[in-house]
Amino acid sequence: MKMLKKISIGLIASVLIFTRVALAQNVEPTKEWLSFLENLKKEMLAKGISEKTIEKAYGRNTYFHPNPEVVAQDKKQAEFILTTREYLNRLVNEERVQKARRHYKNLKKKYAELENEYQVPINYLVAFWAVETNFGQNKGKYHLIDGLTNLSYRNRRSKFFKNELYHVLKIMDKFDLENEKMLGSWAGAMGHFQFMPSTYNAYAKDFDGDGIIDIWDSFDDAIGSAANYLHDLGWKKDEPWGLAVRLPWDFDYSLTGYHTRKTLREWSFLGLKDKSGKRIALNQDLKGSVIIPDGRKGQAYLVFQNFRRIMIWNRSENYALAIGLLADYIASNSAYRMLAYEHHYALTNEDILKVQKFANKVYRAGLKEDGKLGPKTKDAVRKIQQDSKMQVDGYPSYQLLKKLEKYDAKIGFHVPAPEKKKLKSVQK
Repeated sequence: MKMLKKISIGLIASVLIFTRVALAQNVEPTKEWLSFLENLKKEMLAKGISEKTIEKAYGRNTYFHPNPEVVAQDKKQAEFILTTREYLNRLVNEERVQKARRHYKNLKKKYAELENEYQVPINYLVAFWAVETNFGQNKGKYHLIDGLTNLSYRNRRSKFFKNELYHVLKIMDKFDLENEKMLGSWAGAMGHFQFMPSTYNAYAKDFDGDGIIDIWDSFDDAIGSAANYLHDLGWKKDEPWGLAVRLPWDFDYSLTGYHTRKTLREWSFLGLKDKSGKRIALNQDLKGSVIIPDGRKGQAYLVFQNFRRIMIWNRSENYALAIGLLADYIASNSAYRMLAYEHHYALTNEDILKVQKFANKVYRAGLKEDGKLGPKTKDAVRKIQQDSKMQVDGYPSYQLLKKLEKYDAKIGFHVPAPEKKKLKSVQK
């Protein structure tokens, strides 16, 4: 293996790391923490991490924090849920589109070989880069060993974070990386494309051929790794992710969602048009699903297999739409247009939590009660809407929430019969 080249770390980042470590040493760690840390080290050694790497990662540092910032981040939830339009207008704006196009122009020729090898178009890779780290500007300031160690301790996702910690140590072990190098997001995502450590160990590539897979400071390695990951997910170069569509006035909304897949020919027969009202000029044999992220009053999209592959990268419908729309802008000369806002009831995480708890109690849906409007929760909403004689679009409207409040276990969603009025006795 070639010798690891020296990689410069920004002065500010270094100060932040060592200040946190120094502060940690001024706080006396609890016996429980020290016992946990000792057992953690033994567990990592048993999994094959070398003593040299354990010493390099921890040394005399305990990383003890009475109130860890990363744990607070893991528990943090937004009060109000952004509609898809609001989310997309934030992530796909005119400034980002113009900047992405400039990067695309510079990178397309340089990475033509990479595109041919992995069959992933450069405009999509630029879109991922833009959304993940704002073109490498926000790769993360958190020290991974510190953060993931704290997240592995009595946390709601301890098992997940402990596994990612193992993979960080494995990376350090393999390439003899220094502790100060290991920076990322609070949850452990790393580098230009925010790979989780386990994703790095599964898909990262040494594209520049120097013997080190450096997704932090070698953009060659970073973009090559991203292309390899998408290729392995089954990316189809000649297929679109999807498009915005117009639904006919009599559309059956029960057909929306990922469970229903039809060919474009079949969707066209049912009256689907492109956003401008014209026939969709794509391969009629493409199979896709209709999704309506903001309900029947919002914009509808017809999405294909590449959209589902984006959702493996990040299991968020809005994220996948942002990547797809931005990638389309990057590769075209279309003028940027902000999505028009429509009035919606401002859903909160608490609203979604109420729906999830109701579905679990009444329908035994087995939903994760996390306050997030994911595909499974939308399926549960459709069931509730169907039983309560509402339009079945999977969107928990204000009216649906009111129906949940008035639900009666004996009569279901039916309106209770009014009490009979007592007849006044007639005086003789």
